[in-house]
Order: sequence, then C-alpha cells, then structure tokens
Amino acid sequence: MNKSGMPCPFVGCGSSDAFSYHTEKQVGKCFSCDNSYPHKGMVLNSWASEKYPLQDKYNMDDMVVKVQQVYPDNTPSDGLICQPFRGISLSTMEFFGVKTNDTKQVYPYPNGTSKVRVLPKDFSRNGGFKADSLFGQNLFPVGCARKITVCEGELDAMSAHQMLSGGGYINPVVSLPSASPSGKLWGNVSSYLDSFDQIILSTDNDDVGRQVAEVLFDLFPSKVYIMDHGKYKDANDFLQANDGRAYKSAWWSAKKYSPAGFTAGAEEWLKAVHEETPYEYTPTFSESLNEVIRGWVKGGVTVVKALPGTGKTSVFRASQHDLVVKKGQRVGVLHMEEMKSTTARGMATYHLGKNVNTKEDQEFYDVSNEELDIAISEVVEDNKFVAFEVNPQDPIEDTLKQAKYAVTVYGCDYLFIDHLQRLAYLSGVDGATAALTELGVRLVEFSKRRNVGIICISHVNEDGKTKYARSIEEEAIQLIELKRDMKAEGDDANLTSIEITKNRPYSRLGEAGQLHYNPETTMVRGV
Repeated sequence: MNKSGMPCPFVGCGSSDAFSYHTEKQVGKCFSCDNSYPHKGMVLNSWASEKYPLQDKYNMDDMVVKVQQVYPDNTPSDGLICQPFRGISLSTMEFFGVKTNDTKQVYPYPNGTSKVRVLPKDFSRNGGFKADSLFGQNLFPVGCARKITVCEGELDAMSAHQMLSGGGYINPVVSLPSASPSGKLWGNVSSYLDSFDQIILSTDNDDVGRQVAEVLFDLFPSKVYIMDHGKYKDANDFLQANDGRAYKSAWWSAKKYSPAGFTAGAEEWLKAVHEETPYEYTPTFSESLNEVIRGWVKGGVTVVKALPGTGKTSVFRASQHDLVVKKGQRVGVLHMEEMKSTTARGMATYHLGKNVNTKEDQEFYDVSNEELDIAISEVVEDNKFVAFEVNPQDPIEDTLKQAKYAVTVYGCDYLFIDHLQRLAYLSGVDGATAALTELGVRLVEFSKRRNVGIICISHVNEDGKTKYARSIEEEAIQLIELKRDMKAEGDDANLTSIEITKNRPYSRLGEAGQLHYNPETTMVRGV
C-alpha cells in the first residue's frame, strides 16, 4: 500500500507532507528533496527507521550515515524548546539540538557543555562552557564527506547546513566556539578537520575571518577554501533573504586560499593600489613626536633606544595606557624585568592620575583597594591589555610564538617588548648577537604579515651603540633615541629629549620635542 503526504525522513529536508512510502515494498520517495528511500549514505532523522522500516535485504548499518547527537545534562529546562528562529527550520533546530525561548538560546557542544545566548547577542557560560570543540562536530563523523564547512557562529552553521542540505546526503557544517579561537581548540580539532579533503570557510570578511584562514592554512595548506559572501555578511543573511541558491553558488565557487605574498594580474595589482594602506598609524601621547613620525606604525618594528635609567619603561607605560584607553587599540606586553603586579599598578597610575605603583604610594595618595581594582579592571576589560612571558630555555622562538598568540587569540594591534638585551642574556652572551639578528628579521616579517606594530626597548652603551641588537636597528622601520641628563640641575633632570634617527615610512628625521617625568606621580607627559 502506498501512503502519500508523509513527513520526509531525511535530515535537512523538513517537509511534513512530501514523502510517499510503499508499506509492502518498503521503499519511498520525497517529492520535496527529490530523494529516494533507501539509498546508501542516507542521513535519517532519529524516528525514520521505525516509521519507515527497510526490507530485510538492507543492512541499516551499511545504508545510513550515523550521527551522534549529544545534549548536555545541564541544558536549562525553563520553557526552552526546539522551534524555528531567524529562518532556521524546526528540523534544523532539532538536528543541532538548539533550544530557545523568547529571551535566550542554548547551543549544545560535543564536550557536554552549552553556550547560552541571551537575545539579541549577549553570551554567557552555562555549566562551565568550554570553547575547546566545534559546534556540530559530534553530528558529522570523521571523514564522512569530502568537504566540511566552517562558520564563525552557531546560527550561521545551522543556516549553512539548511541551505546546503538536500538529497538526503550528509553535508558537514560546524562553527567556531568564539571569535578568538584558542590554540587548545585547534589542537583538539586538527585531526578531525584533517579527515576531510576540503575545508570551506564561510566566515565574515574581517580580521577574525582572515586570522582563522591563516591558522587553518598553517595547519592544512592544501585544503583551505574561502567563500565570497558578496553583498551578504554571513550565512544567516543569505537564509533570511531566502537566497539559498546564491549561497550554494558561492559555496561551489569557493577559491583555494593563498597566503599573502603573491600579487599577479591587473585585478590584484589595482586592488593593491586602491585598497591597501601601506602603513597605518596610531598617534602617540606626544604631539611633538607625532609631528615627526605621525604615530606608532603598524606593519613594522620600532626600536626605542637609550641608556639604562633614562625612563624608557615609563615612556612605554604612558604609550600603552594611551593606546588602550584613549586610542581604543589592543596591546600585548612583554616586560621581562617586572612582576605582573608592577605592570598592573603602573597602568592604574596613569588611569587614576595618582601614584599607586606600590602599596605605600597607594596609601599615601589615599587610594582604596576598590578604586585600584576598578581602575585595573577598566584598563584590561575585554582582554584589550594582555601580558605574556617567554620560556628562558628558548627565548627567541618562544617570543615569536607568544607574539603570534597575542595577535591571533587576543587580537592585539601593538606589541611592546622590554627589553631586547634581556632576550639576548637569556640566549647566552656568546650567541646573543646571532639570536637577536634572527629575532629582528622574523619580527619584521611577522609585523608585516599580521599588520601589527611591534615596539622594542633597546639599551645602549655609553658610546651610544646598541649592545647585541644592531641588526634589529637595521631592520627597524622607526628608530627613536631618548636622551636625558640625569645630572642636570633642578627639573631639567626630568626632561627627556627625543630624536628620530630612522623613519622609513615618513622620512622626517631630527628632534621631536621633549618628555617630562614627574617623580611624584611617576608619569611621563609630552612637553
């Protein structure tokens, strides 16, 4: 007997009445997704095998691609159900196990934790959410298809899967757990992603999307493909515009990712001329310095050199606070000769305008612990100011690794290294020059590739020559010399003169004003 108007058993179809099933022959066909039942490689809804039994000659294990849906025990039960949302169908929500109500959504992850989204776009952690796996990873077995699609968000992953599904065949789509994926995530999922022939990125055309592409290219240089979303921001935009055909077209037209470094053809050359900015600048806290160098430059290495005790670290501190708080930049710092508490108190000093560098100073200026905590929290909120350390056993290589993490994981715009000679000492005096020569070349390459500004402190001898690090001076895009007469009378001893001896992007050289150090507040200001 042939029954029509039945729900389709295939995942991704969602039709409630387009399936026709012959109960005696135990075969069927969906007139919505145009798929015949059975066929090898089917992806079925959990209820399908009971509702539509297969003939004895068919082995269900051989015919069906099995998925493992894992729903965490800690998923809230306060009125949350699977229901359509932003164009995503009920069957898609059920397949991914995403539940929602009027105020929030819960996304289950394969590690047994869930991410909670409080609408419209506030995320919280539920049950200790761990961002160490891919959303949807548990639904698509290792190597179950030639291609896997990676999106930036859970809604986009569900949208992409819905638009790409059809014919009852599996089409793996997963999502990153956050906008700044950690190194732990990539370590956990690398073997899984490597089981597919192609990794298609359906990500936003922004810094996050490009960084993800670079990380995946480093891991799988021959497998990464990039989709061009055109006028749409993401996969869910395609879905809500009812333009699944355009999404499929973009998916099939995805281009193999190529790392930076190659320019060919008129289109690419013209794009470079009209769209690329050779260097980006962020003004410093000193107007006189800005007049000569324009500002801290991205895409290159700046070396700040001076005798010990000249106040280079104070200049760094003033620059870091200014970049983070006043200029809205994200900053990573490597201060090898000070504790993290010293770094934090130094930033709080600039934030409060009061000296809180020590507990004694804090008490003297009548700053409460609550005021101190608020100031530090405001400076470091949203991971916009981060500090990192290096392994003394392998300082050069580890510096480069930590710099990469600071940029890819925390999105740092500028990195400060204080100071180069400390890295040389850790490398051993005999090999110090060679180590810093290698570091200089690789830092320059890194700064260009990531479009990050790297600012290094370098000590000089009494004769003004840099110890161990002359090669970095040669590689530097900007060279800034600080001079301070500690033996001068009165307040003149607190004045630091600035001279620009190298300024490749802007070409202006010479004096760039003075800085004043206040011994009471310990703060540096432009004169």
